[in-house]
Amino acid sequence: MVALMVKSMTPEQTGKNYDTITHLWSDDRFNMKNGIEQHQRAIAFVKSRGKALDVGCGRTGRVMDLLASEGFTPEGLDISEQMITLARSRNPERVFYHENICSYQLSEKYDFISAWDSIWHIPLDEQVNVITKLVGALNENGVLIFSFGGVNEPGDHTDDTMGPMMYYSSLGTNGFIQVLLNHGCTIKHLEFDQYPEFHTYMVVQKII
Repeated sequence: MVALMVKSMTPEQTGKNYDTITHLWSDDRFNMKNGIEQHQRAIAFVKSRGKALDVGCGRTGRVMDLLASEGFTPEGLDISEQMITLARSRNPERVFYHENICSYQLSEKYDFISAWDSIWHIPLDEQVNVITKLVGALNENGVLIFSFGGVNEPGDHTDDTMGPMMYYSSLGTNGFIQVLLNHGCTIKHLEFDQYPEFHTYMVVQKII
């Protein structure tokens, strides 16, 4: 891995970089159970099982499959055109959006939203906007699960761990908590699930 000074990268550029590595999720070495236990923990807090949205759904459909098996009607959104193309070919009956979550206006309301290993790629100055948008798209008592870099302070960086250069940003643990509390959510679960790495996830419920 090479960590570099921060260089601006738009979500569209990130999507094009993901277009070049879709094969990584078709390899037998990819863990299809990645994030599933965490999502099951989040689903336990749900009171209604209507529509659900997987932000950064990728090609595998593993989260959407879980949501469907739990009684939801799942939809997927991704900035990578190739990821969406492959996801649609796997599940042509499902609704998918090839969109930038920073600018896309969510017109539906959801009982469950997942943003697993996805919104950490958006520009740092868009994090509050996107979290606010996702919470706003939840029905009352709806649940949001998302992963982020559990650092102490807001920050961003680029590295080439995945092959092509990728951009990452985080409001920091307390930063995300404050935004969520300001928008009528209660924190149900917070875990550094790959400690000592910074990978962290949070489960929140919209109460107002």
